[in-house]
Amino acid sequence: MKITKIIALTAILSVSLLNVANAAEKRYNWRLAETWGPNFPIFGEASKRMAKLAKEMSGGRLNIRIDSANKHKSALGIFDFVKSGQYQMGHSASYYWKGKDFNTMFFTTLPFGMTAPEQYAWFYYGGGMELMESVYDKYGIMSFPGGNTGNQMGGWFRKEINTVDDLKGLKMRIPGFAGEVLARLGAKPTNIPSGELYTALERNTIDALEWVGPSLDLRMGFHKIAPYYYTGWHEPATELQFMVNKKAYDSLPKDLQKILTIAMRVAAYDMYAQSMHESGKNLAAIQKDFPNVKMRTFSKEIMTAIQTANDQLLEEFAAKDPKTKEILDSITAYQKQVRAWTEFSDKAYLDNFNTKK
Repeated sequence: MKITKIIALTAILSVSLLNVANAAEKRYNWRLAETWGPNFPIFGEASKRMAKLAKEMSGGRLNIRIDSANKHKSALGIFDFVKSGQYQMGHSASYYWKGKDFNTMFFTTLPFGMTAPEQYAWFYYGGGMELMESVYDKYGIMSFPGGNTGNQMGGWFRKEINTVDDLKGLKMRIPGFAGEVLARLGAKPTNIPSGELYTALERNTIDALEWVGPSLDLRMGFHKIAPYYYTGWHEPATELQFMVNKKAYDSLPKDLQKILTIAMRVAAYDMYAQSMHESGKNLAAIQKDFPNVKMRTFSKEIMTAIQTANDQLLEEFAAKDPKTKEILDSITAYQKQVRAWTEFSDKAYLDNFNTKK
């Protein structure tokens, strides 16, 4: 009788251990849809780096195949892909979804908003992640920072912009809240996927566009058509996003959830470092090799009008929606607090350095 019990217990234990082993070795094969085209520099490298990290850290248990825009045929359809579960993941930018939920815009960047280090601090330590979760959760989507470009340039223009009147009727590719601001001043903003930007500019579909900055703009060839290159105001810390279908995430074992989260965070910050490197290198190339490019800064008159329109719009939108107000109040309060340190540290250092030079 005892021997029988021992054999039975041994069998049960063996089956249990086998189940544990099988669970540990189970492979999860996911797909990620990205807004960018195949082999798109920096942005596309961030999603590839994330997938590589997830595979390596999981010992091959989590495999993520990346489908670029040429594959899934909908550069701005990533939200719906992830929401429906057609793709477990996406890589895009949150402000593209303002037509689906206005509050998604604020998790990319805001005109006159935080710098990249300030914004990362807000996301991870100032309540930004929790607010982003409260917006995306009702769609069954989880959103994570997906890589920062740093401060973006104000755009490429066919003609010089000297007064506020020069903005009236201007057809410009500029997404997110900045588009709303310029529309208030009479411009005609539109959003166009990256793969169509040069053609739209070449064919006069648009008069101007903003893309990123020297890190990506030079290779796009915009300077051949629109030689006026303005410094930025509208996207001081443009954060891309990794989107994850919540049901798919919940189906992962806990260790793979952690691995995925770490892979996204590492890839996001690495993209920020890469963007800084490429912008410095390419700005030097523009100044040396393309003397036709005319670097400009918007006049004080234009910047005052833009900032006034921006403040008015933020106030109006906050009055319409409690969630919008909650997000904007959080951003405003955190920016005020952290900016004091930025000015006391980085700005003071740079001002002193420039004075000595």
